[in-house]
Amino acid sequence: MRKALSLFAVVLLLASPSMGQQQANSPAPGVDAHAPAHIPDEAVQTPPVQKSPVELADTAPEQVKSTATPHDLGSALGELSPWSMFVSADAVVKAVMICLAFASLATWTILLAKSASFRLARRQLERSLLRISACRTLPEAELALGPKTDVLGSFLSAATEEIRISGHGSSGSGIKARAASRFSEIVRAESRAVRQGIGILATIGATAPFVGLFGTVWGIMNSFIGISKSQTTNLAVVAPGIAEALLATAFGLVAAIPAVVIYNYLTRVMRAYLDLVGRASGATERLLSRTLEKTGAGADIRAAE
Repeated sequence: MRKALSLFAVVLLLASPSMGQQQANSPAPGVDAHAPAHIPDEAVQTPPVQKSPVELADTAPEQVKSTATPHDLGSALGELSPWSMFVSADAVVKAVMICLAFASLATWTILLAKSASFRLARRQLERSLLRISACRTLPEAELALGPKTDVLGSFLSAATEEIRISGHGSSGSGIKARAASRFSEIVRAESRAVRQGIGILATIGATAPFVGLFGTVWGIMNSFIGISKSQTTNLAVVAPGIAEALLATAFGLVAAIPAVVIYNYLTRVMRAYLDLVGRASGATERLLSRTLEKTGAGADIRAAE
């Protein structure tokens, strides 16, 4: 009996360490044995994500856009001036603007030249009409007018030449009809002479807006191509190209609007001058009629010779 109790005590001593270890390893009541252990967030360190060069290029415009301030954009747009936009414009847009600038220069040159020409011709013709207003026959008018080279002198010369060419036996009505035909030719020639240069104004006024629009379309196309290459919609990048394109349209309007206004003005001045030329033709016809009535048909021809 004593030996059996001793053997039982030895077995208990050997089994007690393994049971304590199982109790230590066993989970507490209410806790899932298969749940993972809690790890603090500070102990977890995620490695940094490496971006490729393409991703860095894509995100670069976003960073520029986010860092740009309204003051920076305003200063960038404030540097745009007509001259700087012209210098940095495309070659085609530059050519369009240069052509429109020359067209505008031609418009103002024609205005100055034709205004001075009409003013001088009208003043000279009015003085010539005033000189022959008291004359009764062609010889008196030629003597009072003197060696003038205006259109009234051409009328008087044509009438005298027709009397000389007609010769003896010509009727007064025939001489008048032939002289009137000569006068019509002189009026048409004078009308063609005063119209020179005015047609250019009509061409400029009609085509300049479309030429400027062509430059604008070309410039905007290049701007969109540049935007697609830069892959950004930043105002400081997009605005200069569009402003350069719109400058061509501004040049077209600057050339077209004055051309149309000047064309209408010179047309009115030309009509007033041609009316004065018509007055000179009528005054010459009256002088011719008085001359033929005063001397008779045959006697007038001999007197004119």
